[in-house]
Amino acid sequence: MIHGSGPLGAWGSHRLCVAPMMDCTDRHARTFLRGFGPGIVLYTEMVTAAALLHGNRDRLLAFDPCEHPVALQLGGSDPRELARAARIGAEAGYDEINLNVGCPSDRVRSGRFGACLMLEPERVADSIAAMRAEVNVPVTVKCRLGVDEHDSTEHLHAFVERVADAGCSLFIVHARKAILGGLSPKENREIPPLEYHRVHALAAHRRDLEIVINGGLKTLADAERELQHTHGVMLGREAYGRPEVLGILAAALLHREGDAVTAADAVTAYRPYLAARLADGVPLHAMTRHLLGLFFGRPGARQFRRILSEQGCRDGAGVEVLDRALAAVDPTLAQAA
Repeated sequence: MIHGSGPLGAWGSHRLCVAPMMDCTDRHARTFLRGFGPGIVLYTEMVTAAALLHGNRDRLLAFDPCEHPVALQLGGSDPRELARAARIGAEAGYDEINLNVGCPSDRVRSGRFGACLMLEPERVADSIAAMRAEVNVPVTVKCRLGVDEHDSTEHLHAFVERVADAGCSLFIVHARKAILGGLSPKENREIPPLEYHRVHALAAHRRDLEIVINGGLKTLADAERELQHTHGVMLGREAYGRPEVLGILAAALLHREGDAVTAADAVTAYRPYLAARLADGVPLHAMTRHLLGLFFGRPGARQFRRILSEQGCRDGAGVEVLDRALAAVDPTLAQAA
């Protein structure tokens, strides 16, 4: 088993992470997911450097202190823009700046960033160097195995070698290649085959680097298997759609004392945040939409989702809607929460 202290200092390592997911891992989702374990590393949705430089920074960068350790994922391809955006993110308090070199969407590709940057290792290296010159927090990369026909082991190792030379010491590798053009982002998460062995080979080849593996991981058994070869595991859709799995993994992998955090525990931890944001004028649905995966497969789960989805969108909806939804699963949960 590979062990690593991780680049997050007092926050620990990247042994267990939640992936950046567009329209999913906003500040409300991250605060909720934090309830499943204090050592889980959380990632923002991708924020483009241009949006951060020219848009509403307060809205784009807002996060709750409980989210630490939390990383800001940036998208972009201009080293100077990325450096400025990284500095803004670090000054806002993020623990890590992560560069997106893995998103395969047409929109991202048209902006010359995301997965297509795997074809431009020099540009990625220049961007990493520029960002590292501006911040004192770790600068990391999330990438794929390759792009289209450029997906050989030699290409992956050469890409990592060049970017590591620029000062990146941690790579999060989605164990699939990206197919640009013809496949949607969803299809790119499902159709290209998972090749975990290639991430293992990269970790063995570059033992001086920290390699975190992402893609298709769903269970504790999956995570324990991959931690025999890599420094950390990152879950995406499974953690968002069935978040209770994070409690199981955190208890087993992060050496937490006590039992795994349950769905009811996480709701209890989330409730004060939810009430505070409601008082700030945040709509209930903006926060409870991230709870729809709770109680997956249990009696009452469908009713729980229906109440939150239908009643949570109404004007003036408050905590009482969550209580009604919880009561559909177990009447004692609403009282306990």
